[in-house]
Amino acid sequence: MIKCIIFDCDGTLVDSEYLCNLGFEIKLKEYGVHFPAQQIMEKHVGSKLAGIMASFESEFGIKLKEDFVSSYRAIVAELFKERLTACDGVHEMLSSINLPKCVASNGPLEKMTMALTLSGLIEHFQGHLFSAYEVGSWKPDPGLFLEVANVMGFKAEQCAVVEDSLVGLVTAKAAGMFAILYDPHNIHNELPDTLRISHMDQLLDSIS
Repeated sequence: MIKCIIFDCDGTLVDSEYLCNLGFEIKLKEYGVHFPAQQIMEKHVGSKLAGIMASFESEFGIKLKEDFVSSYRAIVAELFKERLTACDGVHEMLSSINLPKCVASNGPLEKMTMALTLSGLIEHFQGHLFSAYEVGSWKPDPGLFLEVANVMGFKAEQCAVVEDSLVGLVTAKAAGMFAILYDPHNIHNELPDTLRISHMDQLLDSIS
């Protein structure tokens, strides 16, 4: 029986994936590289920032400056303030589910807090926000989700995880949790045995 729900943040609760990758597109232009945000998103969705940066350096033969991360995050923060919204149906879904819920992300806590605040979702989680940077374990390592379950006071098998990426899905399964793929654009058709939802109004039935 599901007693706790763990949500990913970017692309699951907030419509931020494109904006995050637009930040990469803008930064890479400084190095003479044209890599459209949509293509970056398709290639690296759910990945750790350090891995994405290493891929840029290897693929394009560039050396990213020491301030790349800080300047990238500043660009994303401005994009969030201008354009960030909650994913369709998330407000209503969170209000309708009367179970303990939290957010677990590979991103830093400051970014997660800002995204959830700007989108009006922060009130639903009562401070239960977990960052890989704080835990010291990044998806696809299941350590992040296992620590979340421990802090929330539940066994792994009592937790459902809602993710929009294959990386997150693999992580949830490795942790022994009930994995739900949020796939509003039917991108992951190659996963026939995976429980998926295309709209957040389907989530309640999926965990009942």
